[in-house]
Amino acid sequence: MRKIILDVDTGSDDAVAVMAALLAKDLKVEAICSTWGNLDIDHTTENTLRLIEAMGKGDEVPVYRGCAAPMAKFLCKDRLPLAIRPLMKDGKEVHMHEPELKLEKATIKEQDLPAPLFYIDYLLHAEEPVTLVEVGPLTSLGHALRIRPEIVKNIEEIVIMGGGDRVANCTPCAEFNIWADPEAAEIVATCGAKVTWVPLDATHAAYLTKKDCERFRAIGTFEANFAADLIEGRILAHTLGQPLAEPDAAAVHDPLCICYLIDPTVLKDVQPVEIHLGFYGVGEGETIVDRREGLITPNSYFAFDADRFKFCDILCDLFTY
Repeated sequence: MRKIILDVDTGSDDAVAVMAALLAKDLKVEAICSTWGNLDIDHTTENTLRLIEAMGKGDEVPVYRGCAAPMAKFLCKDRLPLAIRPLMKDGKEVHMHEPELKLEKATIKEQDLPAPLFYIDYLLHAEEPVTLVEVGPLTSLGHALRIRPEIVKNIEEIVIMGGGDRVANCTPCAEFNIWADPEAAEIVATCGAKVTWVPLDATHAAYLTKKDCERFRAIGTFEANFAADLIEGRILAHTLGQPLAEPDAAAVHDPLCICYLIDPTVLKDVQPVEIHLGFYGVGEGETIVDRREGLITPNSYFAFDADRFKFCDILCDLFTY
């Protein structure tokens, strides 16, 4: 059984990823770290606690509160602000990520230890390597690696949902998780561990549709129905703000990382590349993918494509128990 630590900014697609990970029979979720990103740290932490409690896992999976802001960028007034255009439908604002998941308020609490210190403590003393699944800004792991870089010895793999080669979202050349903290992303990309990127190129190829949501609802479990609710909300937001080539469809980024751990063939055209990140100007947060054979020292594996049908099938299998 593969041990994993999740780092999430829950978040609609994060919620689907958390459910998938906790249902996967071949994965053992050692802990979940929250981080700022889609929402502020209070909401991402509360949403994570709500979800695991709703799944009946509140006593099994500890949650560690992560960083509330990026390592450096908010200290620099000349860094590009993120321009957000409100999405409106029938006079009401539509959110890709509602501030609060529509679940009962959590009665369980996060652990006292902050996420960066948890990473250090866990990885320094781990008896076997663990996989880190990072589906939000990489701030907490970046801090941990800066403080104790030797923790990399107990990291089996780092799976990052972030970046993009041909696809961007929050700026013309950047994906949000990497734009949010490019310094942390550079630290992680160059730490020496095996790093696998699940970028927008792959997640947009593995879109889910309203018909896929009907498949989930037919399963009838809490996780299947809640995933359908969240994905239908994302479909509306995508339709208003970033329509895909397929109508009534949405990219559901984060659970693709979990499905990759279950069946690596869900990712396609995975190539060894050298990744570095842009920090300033129009290139802030850009994922610079260097594929020059013979001229690079690869530090990452980068998925340029994915199988959307296999992605949906894996989720259906997970939601059926």
